[in-house]
Amino acid sequence: MTGAARWPLLFSSAAHTFSHLLMLLYPTVVLALGSEFPLPYDELVALALPGFVLFGAAALPAGWLGDRWSATGMMAVFFLGTGAAAILTGLATGPWQLAGGLALIGLFASIYHPVGIAWLVHNAATRGRALGINGVFGSVGTAGGAVVAGALTDLLSWRAAFIVPGALCLLTGMAFVVLARRGRLVEPDETSAPHVPASAVDLRRAFAIMAMTVVCVGLIYQTLVVGLPKVFSERVADLAGGSTAVVGLMVSAVFLLGGLAQLIGGELADRYSLRTIYAAGLVGAVPLAALAYGAGDLWLVAAAMAMVGAHSVVLPAENSLLAQFTPTQWRGRIYGIKFVLNLGVSSLGVALVPLVHSLTGSLDGIFAFIVVFATIAAVLALLIPRGRASRASVRMAPAPGE
Repeated sequence: MTGAARWPLLFSSAAHTFSHLLMLLYPTVVLALGSEFPLPYDELVALALPGFVLFGAAALPAGWLGDRWSATGMMAVFFLGTGAAAILTGLATGPWQLAGGLALIGLFASIYHPVGIAWLVHNAATRGRALGINGVFGSVGTAGGAVVAGALTDLLSWRAAFIVPGALCLLTGMAFVVLARRGRLVEPDETSAPHVPASAVDLRRAFAIMAMTVVCVGLIYQTLVVGLPKVFSERVADLAGGSTAVVGLMVSAVFLLGGLAQLIGGELADRYSLRTIYAAGLVGAVPLAALAYGAGDLWLVAAAMAMVGAHSVVLPAENSLLAQFTPTQWRGRIYGIKFVLNLGVSSLGVALVPLVHSLTGSLDGIFAFIVVFATIAAVLALLIPRGRASRASVRMAPAPGE
């Protein structure tokens, strides 16, 4: 890997971590807010919904700006804006201020996925491997959200859970700006990997089908990341010993270890049929969600980890499929559309958590919904056109100068 490709991978990976970590502090922090904000859990967790909607809905304009203005400039806005928004959230003194801070985090964090992934794909010589490595950093953020929030809440305060990681994001953004001004983050005129165009018919069919699959995959993710802290606090209470930090640690272990499957998924995406990998991982999530519905204690933790692994292994293939069917100059916008669907429309998964809890008194029912989402996505994935041979689209030529 050349230096030109290494810097985008480094900063894209760091941004991926921050985007998920800062978005996912609240589902664990909310467990400790009852004493300061005397509202029931259902109302407190609903305060995060506007932020999750913006996290997805603002991805399309962010991707458009990345394509039309500057991917590097938008990444700087991501780091600085998301870090500042997290600090403001930690300074909130009422529910409306808290909801406003969470919404700002969602707005600025929405920049990462359409811009950062398109930027990475543009520079990557081996697309699947780069996406796999980058995806693991996203899993670190997803996992870290719960453990960082739990640890800082127990050791300091819920405010520190937002302010400390927000400050780290700001500092990373400052380093990014310095390197960009020194010319270390120059955007190449051409992609490092050759693009294999698909036919117009395959393009329309692929985008129509993947619009539906990415919603289902997003619903699985959103439901898990918001619901698991509460599920674990209710169903593995003996293991947690009543500690928010221990609940956070278990949730973190699930997303971190399960997320490592993206490394495997990335290597598979460079070698085999993207469509087959995509469908197989989704099929695997079905029995695992059914097992999690009835499991308890460590079996529940293990089933949840395997379910996250099945979800994670398909992500490099999903992003590679989109890159395979998308002209280079449109990738920011296409990834923007993807994440509007994946994180915006599928933020219904966030709304599903308080709804299921208020209707049933527990969150066991979310696993039944996950079975439905995974089944629909797996069937649709098999209908995605093969296009040009998958290997040809992902087995990349060496980057310039390599």
